[in-house]
Amino acid sequence: MSYVDEVYERVVRENPSQPEFHQAVREVLDSLRAVIDRNEEKYRREALLERITMPERQLLFRVPWVDDKGQVQVNNAFRVQFSSAIGPYKGGLRLHPSVNLGIIKFLGFEQVFKNSLTGLPIGGGKGGSDFDPKGKSDREIMAFCQSFMTELHKYIGADVDVPAGDIGTGAREIGYLYGQYKRLTGRYEGVLTGKGLSYGGSLARTEATGYGLLYLTEEMLRANGHDIAGKIVVVSGAGNVAIYAVQKAQQLGANVVTVSDSTGWVYDPAGIDVALLREVKEVRRARLSEYARARATAEYHEGRGVFTVKCDVALPCATQNELGLEDAKALVKNGCIAVAEGANMPTTLEATDYLRENGVLFAPGKAANAGGVATSALEMSQNSMRLSWSFEEVDSKLKDIMVGIFHNIDEAAKAYGMPGNYVAGANIAGFLKVAEAMEAQGVV
Repeated sequence: MSYVDEVYERVVRENPSQPEFHQAVREVLDSLRAVIDRNEEKYRREALLERITMPERQLLFRVPWVDDKGQVQVNNAFRVQFSSAIGPYKGGLRLHPSVNLGIIKFLGFEQVFKNSLTGLPIGGGKGGSDFDPKGKSDREIMAFCQSFMTELHKYIGADVDVPAGDIGTGAREIGYLYGQYKRLTGRYEGVLTGKGLSYGGSLARTEATGYGLLYLTEEMLRANGHDIAGKIVVVSGAGNVAIYAVQKAQQLGANVVTVSDSTGWVYDPAGIDVALLREVKEVRRARLSEYARARATAEYHEGRGVFTVKCDVALPCATQNELGLEDAKALVKNGCIAVAEGANMPTTLEATDYLRENGVLFAPGKAANAGGVATSALEMSQNSMRLSWSFEEVDSKLKDIMVGIFHNIDEAAKAYGMPGNYVAGANIAGFLKVAEAMEAQGVV
């Protein structure tokens, strides 16, 4: 049995009932076989794969808080500090009922390689809770966040672990978390990113993941003889990433015709109205059916269906494993030429393989959605220097980083005899930097 297979079997055996984590490890290790096989004796002796697939620290704790009726509620919370080989742990805090340890480990593992690809000195981590902010009052959310940070603050810091936002954790939640951290420690430091502009946040952070997705997609298309201008694009999701992906795609001359949420999706052949979408989702916090009611050109459909629409480019920006094999077949049948992941692992392994086997350009999330964490690292830099850069300066740095990521993964794929395999290229480029740092630092 190969070293890769041995380690994967160990991961499954030691982490039962964590399918998302198993999937992420399998996808990475399979694409690293060419690298591992060249160095198997050395990596096996150093137990490098065992160490890289095992978090440095896993924190599990309870979060008690009092709701508006005076009832005490208790939620599960997690912080997985996966790797600090190239910098302090960095990764978001997800607040959603689906959150469990396996999902946090999958996200943290992916974050290690994503952060490595940015070229910035940040390690990988992830955290969150099964708390659901939906339907909660501001006071209830504040109570939860303060209790959550009361425990978490013991394990984080500007040079230790710098959490950020994620699903369910927006500007409001980050503000409450930061206030409690400052209250408990007495330190005003860049311990969280995604902060408000009035207390150390960065311009362009809100737009960063969606904009970065399009900068990389544009470069991938250009490198393969295509122009994004004039292309029909389908986007899934209607959150922060999706909204700004739609906006930047339109700025680049594409026509974005879909968005979706947890209950249904909209098809708008005239092009998604970003202002209306933001009004519905960010101000009214309503369902997309409200968008269709306000827009004569739009059709609303219950359930799923974004990837059945004829398009040139598909950008899954919602959640993990939303794009399955049947979706991939529909995309190929309808002539889609490129898929770039705006969410974390939104495409199943079977769908990814099918798309690639049928000649569809495929940019994995650890590369394509790295814009958010890259700009978070830029926020850390601004905090350290007590500076605030302009929107244009941050956006320019973001574009340079995303274009650089594409060329890094392109070159890594070619160097190992897999030209055009950007999944393998992303994993190889991210892995090599982390592995080199781990070897240099000894058995730690």
